[in-house]
Amino acid sequence: MKPLLEIKNLHVEVGGKKILNGLDLVVDQGGVHAIMGPNGAGKSTLSYVLAGKPGYDVTDGEVLFEGDNMMAMEPDERAARGLFLAFQYPLEIPGVATLTFLRTAFNAQRKKRGQEEMSVPDLMKRVRDIAATLDINPEMLRRPLNVGFSGGEKKRNETLQMALLEPRLCVLDETDSGLDIDALKVVSDGVNRLRSPKRAFIVITHYQRLLNHIVPDVVHVLSAGRVVRTGGKELALELEATGYAQYQSEAA
Repeated sequence: MKPLLEIKNLHVEVGGKKILNGLDLVVDQGGVHAIMGPNGAGKSTLSYVLAGKPGYDVTDGEVLFEGDNMMAMEPDERAARGLFLAFQYPLEIPGVATLTFLRTAFNAQRKKRGQEEMSVPDLMKRVRDIAATLDINPEMLRRPLNVGFSGGEKKRNETLQMALLEPRLCVLDETDSGLDIDALKVVSDGVNRLRSPKRAFIVITHYQRLLNHIVPDVVHVLSAGRVVRTGGKELALELEATGYAQYQSEAA
């Protein structure tokens, strides 16, 4: 079976500055991979490159999604194929109701896949059923997307999007940022319900606390734009105790 995601010798520049320097990563179906590392290591850059954000120039290497060249796909094609990026700071979109956004995104994905749109009543029921598992008040679905939402509400809403779209590869970019303990548990429980033999996760985080809730199969240390160490979940505990200094010196 082909890996779900295969990154080989990836080099990326932003504004002429090298950020990723020969990054290698293989993610199989069903796997949960945590990526940890110091600020400036390239963690968020990796997530943006996977999603197809403009301004990130791939100068060498390749990224394969189910064996196909991901870098040749437009962002909407990547999403239709099953990529989902959960942002560290979800965007606010005034004037667009959360439910309208969810309906538009869901049916756009189905259209891209050659599927029929889901009827409004069926979609509403699905959204409300998922929202109930995430402690999302139905009133929140009528509010403009993320406008005036707390950090916890934004992350719950993003987890709702992820559950609705049922992606193949979920990239969580510091999804624990701005969450208190209760919100962290609700969001983590929502993510854990999505774990599946056919779905994989890349969990980007600075801290062990998220990995107490979303327990990874593999932990990678990213420093100076490449993976410098890979281990099991116990590696995250080691990093919590010792920090990243030794890896920064190794990368240099």
